[in-house]
Amino acid sequence: MRLSTRIGLAVGVTVPLLVLASGWLLLQLVSRDLHRAEDDHLRARAAAVVPDARALLRVSAADRPKAADTRERRLYSAVLDVGVRVVGPGGTFSGGPQPAASVALPHRTRGPVTVRAGATSWRVLAVPLTTARGPGTLWVFSPDAADRAQLRLVRRRVAVTSLLAAPLSGLLAWGIASGAAGPLRRLGRRTAGLDPRTSTARLPDEPTGVTEVDELAATLRTVLARYDEQAARTAEALDTARSFSAAASHELRTPLMSMGTNLDILTGHPDLPEPDRTEVLADLRGEHTRLLSLLVMLRELGRGDLVEAEALRDVDVTEAADASVAQARRRAPDARITLDAAPGLTVHGWEPGLRLLLDNLLANALAHGRDAQGRAAVTVGVRRAGEQVVVTVDDRGPGVPPQDRARVFERFLRGPASSGSGLGLTLVAQQAALHRGTVSVTEGPAGTGARFEVRLPSTGGDLPGRRDWLIGTAGANRSQSFPKETS
Repeated sequence: MRLSTRIGLAVGVTVPLLVLASGWLLLQLVSRDLHRAEDDHLRARAAAVVPDARALLRVSAADRPKAADTRERRLYSAVLDVGVRVVGPGGTFSGGPQPAASVALPHRTRGPVTVRAGATSWRVLAVPLTTARGPGTLWVFSPDAADRAQLRLVRRRVAVTSLLAAPLSGLLAWGIASGAAGPLRRLGRRTAGLDPRTSTARLPDEPTGVTEVDELAATLRTVLARYDEQAARTAEALDTARSFSAAASHELRTPLMSMGTNLDILTGHPDLPEPDRTEVLADLRGEHTRLLSLLVMLRELGRGDLVEAEALRDVDVTEAADASVAQARRRAPDARITLDAAPGLTVHGWEPGLRLLLDNLLANALAHGRDAQGRAAVTVGVRRAGEQVVVTVDDRGPGVPPQDRARVFERFLRGPASSGSGLGLTLVAQQAALHRGTVSVTEGPAGTGARFEVRLPSTGGDLPGRRDWLIGTAGANRSQSFPKETS
């Protein structure tokens, strides 16, 4: 059922009920006003004839018939349009319209009362009289036929008004509701024509002047925008999954083939000399370690591509750096790792991602930053620079040649002697970009080794609109013009 029809029916039922209730109240008020006016008239007539009624009782008790006749005529002339009855020791005198003598009257009243005689009702006022021969009572009567006629007239008019109000108010409400619901119907037609699966068309921002309709349209636009956002994230997730599979199969092929060759050697030559067997087993362990590292790194790249804004919070970079340094010291007890960090430096970011960034910078320094004697001395610094938090990792190794500094963040790029996955620095670049920061590599502060520097904004920011590091991006920042790799 349409909203306009519901409103029309509701108004068509409600308005007659309100008219009936108002009519009942009006009848009560009119009845009270009519009784008040009639009672005032009875009191005025009673006050006017009380002297004549006393005189009539006095002369009738004194047995003066002629005087009694005279007083009686004078009494009837004075009452005018009401009935009168005088009861006393000398008899009963009555004249004018009044109920029959058989109708019981109240013994005593403080004001006018209603007395019914069959289908007729009377307003009656009793006035006590005192004479020398004994007490008496003056009764004044007025038929309320005129009052009841007026009340019937009002009742009929209320009924007619109620009958007319039902269809008229219903039609009027239906018409008004239909006009008011016009913007809602138009919004429904425009919305029904939208199919976010096949079209990018969306609701235009055209205010209708109806607050509720405009709010509903804004809500629909928000829902559709969220649908588009989630659809885009779903598509990115599917691309990430496909790229993960492609990258994993591409990069795992070589170590798996190498492991297969070594297993064939072990299987086909059971009498292989011990030195050769030891070398083959060492190769197998190395390839196994590389495979595990590669899978872990690919998983972390995928997590970074799919992280949502709800996972961001304020992260203490100093505490994260301290935890990463402590873990690196346990992993490489022979290395000398120092931390120079100011306390309480926070950024709004993803805590697991920041830990991943620090852990991989330290792992890279420990793997490639050793001096000619194989010693590792790494310095981690955390400081504030304006509105940024700067993280530096310095080593004493051979450093990175200038021509290779832009390429070290590419996916799967490994040095000739590297046994890693080629994704450690890619993860560093990904997390820097995820936090709207930058990463760069230069010479060490003493002119030897390498310095990796990450700059992160300390204030919160939105996540990048597109995150496709696992799919194909090979750089930390579009502005750095790092090249793309095809999977």
